Amino acid sequence: MKNCILEVVDIEKEFPGVKALNGVSFKLNKGEVHALIGENGAGKSTLMQVLCGVYNPSAGHILLNGEEVCFNSSHDANEAGISIVYQELSLIQTLTVAENIFANRQPVGAMKLINKAKLYKDTEVMLKKFNIENIKADMLVKELSVANQQVVEILKAMSLQPQIMILDEPTSSLTELEVKTLFENIKKMKEMGISFIYISHHLQEIFEIADRVTILRDGECVTNTEVANIDEDFLVKHMVGRKISNMYGERPQEQSIGGDIFEVKNICRKGSFENISFTVKAGEIISLAGLVGAGRTEVGRAIFGAEPITSGHIYLYGNEVYIKSTGKAIEEGIGYMPESRKVDGLYLDFSIRMNFVANKLRTYTKGIFLNEEAMNDYARDSIAEYGVVTPDDEQIVGKLSGGNQQKVLLGSWCDTNPKVLIVDEPTRGVDIGAKSEIYSQLREFVAKGNAVIVISSDLMEVLGISDRILIMKSGCLVKTMEKQEATEESIIAYATGVLT
Repeated sequence: MKNCILEVVDIEKEFPGVKALNGVSFKLNKGEVHALIGENGAGKSTLMQVLCGVYNPSAGHILLNGEEVCFNSSHDANEAGISIVYQELSLIQTLTVAENIFANRQPVGAMKLINKAKLYKDTEVMLKKFNIENIKADMLVKELSVANQQVVEILKAMSLQPQIMILDEPTSSLTELEVKTLFENIKKMKEMGISFIYISHHLQEIFEIADRVTILRDGECVTNTEVANIDEDFLVKHMVGRKISNMYGERPQEQSIGGDIFEVKNICRKGSFENISFTVKAGEIISLAGLVGAGRTEVGRAIFGAEPITSGHIYLYGNEVYIKSTGKAIEEGIGYMPESRKVDGLYLDFSIRMNFVANKLRTYTKGIFLNEEAMNDYARDSIAEYGVVTPDDEQIVGKLSGGNQQKVLLGSWCDTNPKVLIVDEPTRGVDIGAKSEIYSQLREFVAKGNAVIVISSDLMEVLGISDRILIMKSGCLVKTMEKQEATEESIIAYATGVLT
């Protein structure tokens, strides 16, 4: 094929006791976006790490521009023109945007000193080229939102002038508008002849940006086809091996929403949000929607006591509660599942068992001793209840797939028996099968008379799971909508100020 830039032929990769890839083949054409999808654990990450020189394949070979290549490091892959942007950010928080983009490749002048003027000029040229106006070359990365840090990661990869870019869940932290900007830039780069391997759990994105799609399941390629010839049902069926008819689930007719059990009244936090008021009913799921920086996560963290409120009141079952710490929030019956499971949510180097008991360790403590038998029984029951796929409860959480990690995180919070559970980006970076299971767990949780507050950048998720949608803009609550009246367009319109 004249247009083929990369060909993967019968790639296999074995680890002790596990065959992660089994005869995987696909072709990437010049100026093409080739989607690579599959459930967590399907082999996508392993394949990308083979392409980027992190792993050597156990069998098979890779052809780049028609010639066989073997990469022994990510540096080798970069030199050959293959760059990757991982879902987990690798930026140095205390350095500037420019210093991160050109890390170890800064322009130098006399006496080999860094030419900072040229460094910042080159960075501003890149920012302008991709119409990025809200990021400046001299800004510290730690001052940027997660979404803008993702943009910097992509610019860092672009600065290597690659032939091929691999994007691993690039929209996991982006809002709809930011996704649109990203896609516009991908199309620009396609016109420049750059090819993309695009990994995403957001299936609707495949139809918006990809030309072809390869689906992996259990380390094998199950199909490779033109996107124009398929629909979402086709993708789901081939990914999970079964049909998922309604991923978000529905409220049973016999399950009614009760009265108000939780209220925040005029809560403020200087510099983050002001005069936020809303109620949540028993059995209800509400969502906080809005652009990155609107203050959604800050509201959730303040309710949970992770950040102090400067004024306002919080009520549970009509009684005012004073949340001065996260411990006090848990004691009062408020839980918070954080946005980043790896940074704030899980103890990655600990076992599944220890992660499940972490939020309720006192239950299994007598003096200085732990009740190991009770902990083991509880962990095994929780693994079954939340559908965690693992050989045993001693498995290290950091070695689980993203979907299974998220199930452990959700289970550890649901099992603290909160009356109100705040879930921030509950399905970020998990596959469609795990998403369906997580939504089912949230519906089971509220069916017991509890309430859920969802914070999400995924508008399909917001529309699919919510009973009511609260839209924020610039730290203010600007609109509350019933599920029946809400659309993607209307949410974006209020979030951007087009409608008021």
